[in-house]
Parts: sequence; structure tokens; C-alpha cells
Amino acid sequence: MIPRILIATTCVLLLPATACSQAETPPAAAIETASGELIIRDRSAAGSASLHQGREGVVIRIEADDLPQDARNQWHGVHLHSIGDCSSEDFTSSAGHINPSGRQHGLLNPEGPDNADLPNIWVDGDGSIRAEVYTTRVSLNGSDALPALLDEDGSALVIHAGSDDQTSQPIGGAGARIACAVITAT
Repeated sequence: MIPRILIATTCVLLLPATACSQAETPPAAAIETASGELIIRDRSAAGSASLHQGREGVVIRIEADDLPQDARNQWHGVHLHSIGDCSSEDFTSSAGHINPSGRQHGLLNPEGPDNADLPNIWVDGDGSIRAEVYTTRVSLNGSDALPALLDEDGSALVIHAGSDDQTSQPIGGAGARIACAVITAT
């Protein structure tokens, strides 16, 4: 049996460098779409979120029906949360906003926005939502400059009880979490 060190030395001396290097794992194919089932606090399905990676950002489509009576005919804050977990009754298992750079909350905040900030959405009188928003502050796969929605612990889309004022901390006064969707690759 030849000692391991001798094999390595022989490889370096006798073979081109590329022949000795370990085979590189090809990069995983970039994920282009993701989705999540939107649930409300009673754990019933209320709709869905679909996400599509674009060249410079992510398009998020939110569709829901029959949201609770007290959520109707008003604006609601929507944010991307840092953990893909909607298991707790109040959806706090999704943790806080995706915000690796520590920026202030709010699309209108001069010290913001953080990566999780999205525009408000409207819930109609029948409890339905049909909205599409675009963000350049995250990506499905991540990059040197942007956090990944589909990282190791995932992420969630959360709808809050009230409108986000887009400036105050930490969530623009948007209130409790009323709906949540774990984002997964499709």
C-alpha cells in the first residue's frame, strides 16, 4: 500500500494540475419560480403567493379569497420574513424581516428600506386580494448583493392586520400577522 502523501506528491509531479483537482460540483440550476399557500390564523387555506425571478428582481403575485371580516375594505402591510415557518398561531415563527444589512424599515424611510419591505395591498369587501408587486431587494436564489428567499431556513410572506405607514419602526405600525405563506421552490 502506497502512503497517501506519496500519492498526492506523485499526482502533483506527474499529472497536470487539472487532473489532480477534485471534480467540481456544477452549480445548481437557478430556481426561477416559487410559491406558497396562504393560510389565516384558523389554519385554513385562504389563497396563494407565487414568485417569479426576473433579471433584476422578483415579481410576487398574491391571490386570496374570504379573508376574515375584520380584514376587509382596507390596506394591509405585506413583508418577507426570514424563516419559512407559519406554524405558530400568530405566525411569529416566521421571525422578523429579511434584513441582513440592518437597514431601517419603510419604503419611504430615508434610512431604508429593508430587504423585506413591500407596498401595501388592498383587501376587497368580499375578502379577496388580487395583487402583484415587484422587489429588487431579494432574489429566489440569492447573490453577493441580495439575500435568498430560498436559503437554508427559507422565508415567508406575511400579511399584517393594518396598513404599513412605510416609515415607522419596526413594521410601519402594520400590527398583528393575519396571514402567512411559506415560500418553497416550484
